[in-house]
Amino acid sequence: MGARWPLARTALTAVNGTTLVGLGVAVLTGARVRRGPGGILIAEGYRRRVPPATCFTIGSVIITRRTAEWLLDESRAALLAHERRHAGQYAVLGPLFWPAYWLSCGYSWAMTGTYGTRNAFERHAGLAHGGYREAPLRPGLRRFRRSAATGSSDPPAGSPSPG
Repeated sequence: MGARWPLARTALTAVNGTTLVGLGVAVLTGARVRRGPGGILIAEGYRRRVPPATCFTIGSVIITRRTAEWLLDESRAALLAHERRHAGQYAVLGPLFWPAYWLSCGYSWAMTGTYGTRNAFERHAGLAHGGYREAPLRPGLRRFRRSAATGSSDPPAGSPSPG
């Protein structure tokens, strides 16, 4: 987005309250908050078991089990960009991000058995950059998708013919 987007993102997540929630999580879990690039805050040293991810974002706060230096290292620029995209999603959706994200997780799990592969938010943020991998559709859904993709109304071979 444009050069003004980081400022707008930071302002929107402050106004919609999601950054305040992120700061609350950081403080309540003993993480240390530091300024990051482009209006992002980094809460380092998160020690809870849930979620199991190395990093996750709430508002404009990226919460990590590691240090801010670890996240800001040039070799992890793609991961930082992934998390910043989530901050942008919070800017647009505000608190509605949470139910929308969890519905997308449920859809992904139902389709593939993973929470990220078919999650629209993770795909938009850059699936691989967030540490997610593509996963195939569940076997029963692959058969359904194949017949839907062909557009055939004929029953599969070996099926009884309609009357």
